[in-house]
Amino acid sequence: MGQQQLLLIVLGVIVVGIAVVVGINLFNANSVSSNRDGVVSDLNNLGAMAQQFYKKPTSMGGGGNSFVGWTVPLELDTTANGVYAITTGPSATGVTITGTGNESNDAGVKISHTGTVSATTIVVAKTN
Repeated sequence: MGQQQLLLIVLGVIVVGIAVVVGINLFNANSVSSNRDGVVSDLNNLGAMAQQFYKKPTSMGGGGNSFVGWTVPLELDTTANGVYAITTGPSATGVTITGTGNESNDAGVKISHTGTVSATTIVVAKTN
């Protein structure tokens, strides 16, 4: 009877250990996915701000059908989701914004997305 109880205890410890490892892996995967969604959301928000600047007349502080002069607002260049910077432009026809997240992917590289903004579209693409 003693050996059987010992075997059940060891088996129980192994099952609990496996459950903890699986739980940690699921938590990490969810964390990366959540951060990726946050970066995409922030890039869409910044893209909408850039389009708003583009469409606003220069007399009202906008670009007057140009992205030239638009910058990432200081309060939004670093958020809880990541860091954002203009990588191309701003030009008359568009601007490209890169967002680097706080979480690392499976390869250990920080997640990254690029938002390409034109007068009518915002396209967000996965970089890492």
